[in-house]
Amino acid sequence: MAFPDRIERTVEIENTPDKVWSALTTADGLASWFGHTATIDLRPGGAASMSWPDGATVSMRVERVEEPTVFGFTWNIYGLPDDDPRRTYVEFTLEPAGAGTRLSVVETGFAQLPADAHDKAFGGNVDGWQRELDELVAYVNAVA
Repeated sequence: MAFPDRIERTVEIENTPDKVWSALTTADGLASWFGHTATIDLRPGGAASMSWPDGATVSMRVERVEEPTVFGFTWNIYGLPDDDPRRTYVEFTLEPAGAGTRLSVVETGFAQLPADAHDKAFGGNVDGWQRELDELVAYVNAVA
């Protein structure tokens, strides 16, 4: 039996695509809703990272930048050691929706994992994207 490989979520945000883009692709934006601190070199091949007060960190590599509609990166897989070379790919797609923005996020790459690692990583990220996208919507909708 094959494991699910993709997590897909779409949210409606009551703010312009440029505000959403900034929240996704700047260090200040990422630190405001996703991590506690963040860095990003916004170009394909650029490095990015986020950290939290509990000491957790995640390293990312920017893979795709098509301002203002597509932003993609790879990052560590939840539950695996930091030095594990396997990564998942996350891609955000923005499109105007009336006066706001429709944001879709797709994360792929979970099928490469064995059952125990897959269950932890996939389940953790399904829950994680729900929480993080709620935080993103709240943050961007509050930005004037």
